[in-house]
Amino acid sequence: MVDWNLAVATATRLVRPGPEVSRDEARAVVAELRRHAKTSERHVREFTRMMPDGMAPADTPVLVVDRAGWVKANVAGFRELLSPLLGKMQDRRAGTPGGAVLGAVGGKVTGVELGMLLSFLASRVLGQYETFAPPGLDLPGSATGGRLLLVAPNIVHVERELEVDPHDFRLWVCLHEETHRTQFTAVPWLREHLEGEIQTFLGATEMDPMTVLERLREAAQSFAGARPDAERGDEGRSLVELVQTPEQREVLARLTAVMSLLEGHADFVMDGVGPEVVPSVAEIREKFQQRRASGAGRLDAALRKLLGLDAKLRQYRDGERFVRAVVGQVGMDGFNRVWTSPNTLPTKAEIASPGDWVARVHRKGSEQSEASEEV
Repeated sequence: MVDWNLAVATATRLVRPGPEVSRDEARAVVAELRRHAKTSERHVREFTRMMPDGMAPADTPVLVVDRAGWVKANVAGFRELLSPLLGKMQDRRAGTPGGAVLGAVGGKVTGVELGMLLSFLASRVLGQYETFAPPGLDLPGSATGGRLLLVAPNIVHVERELEVDPHDFRLWVCLHEETHRTQFTAVPWLREHLEGEIQTFLGATEMDPMTVLERLREAAQSFAGARPDAERGDEGRSLVELVQTPEQREVLARLTAVMSLLEGHADFVMDGVGPEVVPSVAEIREKFQQRRASGAGRLDAALRKLLGLDAKLRQYRDGERFVRAVVGQVGMDGFNRVWTSPNTLPTKAEIASPGDWVARVHRKGSEQSEASEEV
């Protein structure tokens, strides 16, 4: 159904080279990122008051990778996550005439398409906590999944582009990514909950992979201006939105709320810790926000919209506002009740209205406490 090796080969061939650095400079960057990742553990724990539960951060390795390494890691993660869906589709196609041939051809096409998308993303991601990563010989991971990736060429590229202090910027990035690692090591049910939601989303799809690819091409043509937007009803929608069913829309709303929480929390922490350990944090944040808001051309903007990256930027902004507002009302310990169970996660509506989450979660907690006292 998907030629994963072809996806890796395609992305590796198409991805743009990173900034020019000497071998000694590259080694120094890698060593510094490893140091900052380790230092960030203590800063994030102290600020968030979140401590790993059972699984220590050391069990989730920190990998400093190049763009090709990021591609390999993400293909491994996609392969793991999509395995149930692809297995179901393969079984469905096995009973149709010529199913094996169509599957082989479709796998090649899908592999190339996936490789093209990954080559685009590989030059933009600074870091990533890979939640569903299976351990491998060249890409170690924890026994239960998870590894922290820092993409050194992209970090160097952005720090040069923004003309900020490179040592401060590298620590600032590590604070963000370490927050994600802390979220999953301190909240043991979070990974399983997210995986369950994603599998529910994927399980609800009834589309054949070739149909998905056709939607991808149609959307790409629309966003690139190949056909008038007025002729289509899907203007401004991402690929994910184009393929969803009503059931998937409900799951997607919950996933959007969780991702907004996780990304916004990481932004809040990196800026909260920043003033004490990153001297130029104000300059970095201002320039980085300007970079996020600016487009890099029509094709880049079209791909960003197609892949849902514009929505991801809104997740950062909306999630950070939610976290800041809740901490302002009930303090860090009050905010941390969000990690109690899936029932205390904010809804998409509550992300936009933090006071509603505070009223729901803290009122319920107060009522339970009062009932216990009466008993």
